[in-house]
Amino acid sequence: MSSPLTSVQYLILPTLLSAALFTFPLSSGVQLLLDGASDYLPCPTEVINTALDVDKGEEALQLPCSPSGPFVALAFKLEEGKYGQLTYMRVYSGKVSKGDFIHNTSTNKRTRVPRLVRIHSDELEDIPSAQAGDIVALFGIECASGDTFTDGSVNYAMTSIKVPEPVMSVSLTPKSTDQLANFQKALQRFQREDPTFHVANNAETGETIISGMGELHLDIYVERMRREYKVDCEVGRPKVNYREAITQRAEFNYLHKKQSGGSGQYGKVGGYIEPLPEDHSTKYEYANEMVGNAIPPEFHAACEKGFREAANAGSLIGAPVEGIRVVLNDGAAHAVDSNEMAFRLAAIGGFRQAYQAARPTVLEPVMKVEVTVPVEFQGTVMGDLNRRKGMILDSRQEAEDAVIEALVPLNSMFGYSTVLRSNTQGKGEFSMEYANHSPVTKDQQEEMAKAAVASKSAGK
Repeated sequence: MSSPLTSVQYLILPTLLSAALFTFPLSSGVQLLLDGASDYLPCPTEVINTALDVDKGEEALQLPCSPSGPFVALAFKLEEGKYGQLTYMRVYSGKVSKGDFIHNTSTNKRTRVPRLVRIHSDELEDIPSAQAGDIVALFGIECASGDTFTDGSVNYAMTSIKVPEPVMSVSLTPKSTDQLANFQKALQRFQREDPTFHVANNAETGETIISGMGELHLDIYVERMRREYKVDCEVGRPKVNYREAITQRAEFNYLHKKQSGGSGQYGKVGGYIEPLPEDHSTKYEYANEMVGNAIPPEFHAACEKGFREAANAGSLIGAPVEGIRVVLNDGAAHAVDSNEMAFRLAAIGGFRQAYQAARPTVLEPVMKVEVTVPVEFQGTVMGDLNRRKGMILDSRQEAEDAVIEALVPLNSMFGYSTVLRSNTQGKGEFSMEYANHSPVTKDQQEEMAKAAVASKSAGK
């Protein structure tokens, strides 16, 4: 029999077979699987764990599995129990005891450990402490799945705290008003479990909008809501989350002036906007490069607020603007008529003035798609991906299957699973993940801009 060390060195890959059939006394293969985990898999002290130092831009570092090290643990699963939220936690370093205070590196909140338990199937065993290598559960801790806890002496994260923006949204409405309580409860739980799952309310229509990383991602939550919370929902048409960006620098020099009897409004701003580098760490940057008091300091915050507000909705299709830097370096004020409202409106007007001259473009989410099909269907599938405006990255053969990798716009992937089954006699499968946002074609952008104007005119 091989020692645990061989699996650490990847010299062997233990493979066990099982069946989804229940036989007396145990389901087929389960006991062998449990024995295999004990015989072949390494103990926690033999595995090299990697943490991310948040203070150093998430620089990777090795984290020894030692009880004497700083306390670092990962909340990897949440469960609603009769005593409240049960948080499953893996301790990677150090130790924690009941009554200790722990620090959440994602929220920067400090909280006390009220109860610590070890799980045995459906039984809970209260324990006084846990140390590196243990998997335990905590009651009464408010957190999200993927949050990292420390003792406060270090600022480490076991998973990246940078959450990707959602790329797709759908409207969700419960079919019965009696289900509203469970509907809200489910949404709150799903948001805690998954940081890429977002919920918002449309103020105009009153609809609940859920957003995530793709069609399947949202379908799973709709199905979980039906199965776990007995809530049937009306699901609206999927909507892709577009963005806008600028392609060149443009200057603004805008005066907002309004006089309607009595005290009026006066605010003047000057500066420029420019695109940020593609690899920049932020999507929006504001710089106040004012010299002197052309704009009084008490109005600087109003200017910043106005610029940020304007960037929330570009003038092409009303999508948020990203990858942009706004610089304020000049302006003017009036001794009587200047106020915060005037400078906020001046900043909005200045942004829009420069935006049109900065050659804005619409960005759409692009997905990295991997399709696995029998070799005889390879040509058909690649042709279909090309028709969907996909860019083939790689095509290779693995045994009797062809594996195709491509970048495809998300808007072209709706309903792809049905088409793939039809084209491959049900033998094809695919997976996809978010890659980036890329500019749409000029014709596509013109059509989207016209549709946005028509929708706005219709009051939708």
